Amino acid sequence: MVTSILLSAGLSTRFGSPKALAKPGGETVIERLVKLLLSTGTAELIIVLGHGAEQIKPVLFKHKKVKIVYNKDYKLGQTSSFKTGLAHLAPQTQGILLLPVDYPLVKQETLQTLIKFFQEKKPLILVPVYQGYKGHPPVFDVRLKQEFLDLDHSEGINTVIHRHTAETRVLPVEDEGVIRSFNTPEDFEELKLKLSGSL
Repeated sequence: MVTSILLSAGLSTRFGSPKALAKPGGETVIERLVKLLLSTGTAELIIVLGHGAEQIKPVLFKHKKVKIVYNKDYKLGQTSSFKTGLAHLAPQTQGILLLPVDYPLVKQETLQTLIKFFQEKKPLILVPVYQGYKGHPPVFDVRLKQEFLDLDHSEGINTVIHRHTAETRVLPVEDEGVIRSFNTPEDFEELKLKLSGSL
């Protein structure tokens, strides 16, 4: 089974408020992504909260597949949040799909394709590619779990990917959303325009 880990613990310093609560339309970014992830072949969804957790929690709906966890070390960055999510994986997990909350344009079809490809081909690492650019969400074989847990918080998640270049499969997708994130209000306004065009 594939477990999805949705990271929503960051400080959002440049954005000025929790990115998860940004509203491209009638719902927040995190509500949109939770629905998207639950509509794919993911068997479990772990949402990692940290900064702004008390504001974000109320917008998350209860679902038997959803597990909400808290990273008390969220100030240490994304690696610490991923490690928090990994610590709560179901024992039967075979693959781990990792999606930061600031990638709201990724398509349902892309998520489904990645999960299906991983389940059929069982690569150690699977990365979506749009027009030659690697993006999110990657899918990792659970065999890498300990390697990620052993990372120092100062090391990026890419550290593990770079160690296993030869065992990484890339999957071309027709989805600009895999490479489009936002850090500032200006970035988000651009994304809103793209999102409204795709709805």
